[in-house]
Amino acid sequence: MIDTVVFDLGGVLVDWNPRHLYRQLFDDEAAMEHFLAEVCTGPWNEQQDAGRPWSEAIAELCARHPQQAPLINAFRERWEEMLAGPIDGSVELLAELKARGVRLYALTNWSNETFPRALQLYDFLHWFEGIVVSGEERLIKPDPRIYQRLFERYGIEPARSIYIDDARRNVDAAAALGMHAWWFQGADGLRDWLAAQGLVDARAVA
Repeated sequence: MIDTVVFDLGGVLVDWNPRHLYRQLFDDEAAMEHFLAEVCTGPWNEQQDAGRPWSEAIAELCARHPQQAPLINAFRERWEEMLAGPIDGSVELLAELKARGVRLYALTNWSNETFPRALQLYDFLHWFEGIVVSGEERLIKPDPRIYQRLFERYGIEPARSIYIDDARRNVDAAAALGMHAWWFQGADGLRDWLAAQGLVDARAVA
């Protein structure tokens, strides 16, 4: 009997992508992709998700790439422009689960410095009974310890819970710990899967 659903946030419920900002700052898509692959990289950003202060991260990167300093500073100063808003289909599913009394939690890789702003922007983040934020824990997915912290803090039994994430490595980590795990690639597929578990209504047939 599944009684708990745990959501990742960025890429599942919130459309976060640095390209939403950097397409405003670059005229050339290839140059933008090179900057995100070589300067403000995913692994660099993950260190902030793991609790590194943004001031330290920006200073260190600007020292290595002084010619790129304005673009690097924009990553923090204009961070909010990386948020394109809710992923509506997913938020609708969250609302259905809430209405049915399913226990709802979130487990997110997110900086503890920027997450409070997300809480101000998106009311649906307050629907969760609890949220484990990597920046506050100084642990990031897919480290099994952050999942264990979620289980212990909120009394979640992995075999009775579902985990949803858009990063395959995080889904695999949840499954290895005994959760029912879904690799999110769109709200329609997620609805079909949740409906098969009896947790939401199936899609209407045209």
